[in-house]
Amino acid sequence: MSKRDMSEPKAELPHGTLDLLILQTLQTLGSLHGYGIARRIEQLAGTERLSQGAIYPALIRLEQQGWIGTEWGMSETNRRVKIYALTKAGVAQLQLEVQRWRQATALVARFVEAKS
Repeated sequence: MSKRDMSEPKAELPHGTLDLLILQTLQTLGSLHGYGIARRIEQLAGTERLSQGAIYPALIRLEQQGWIGTEWGMSETNRRVKIYALTKAGVAQLQLEVQRWRQATALVARFVEAKS
């Protein structure tokens, strides 16, 4: 067994939560580019790096659903980047996603805490 296998594993994002985390990040911090969104989620969630294969498809999907909007801007390193911002529809969706998350976690908690 390697040293890495024996160390405490990094947390992984629960399946189906990335959209919620992106929307909440934009709600909290305002407009950001994709790299900034990914780093903030990693920072708060204690996860390893989010791959571009995860974050960017989610951003495209959220934009197609009308929950985030985009415009071109400049990064801190003077590079042209796409900036993402929450839309009014995104604010409403975030509230729905938070409600669903709370219901799902309450359901799981009841099962975990249930006595035989």
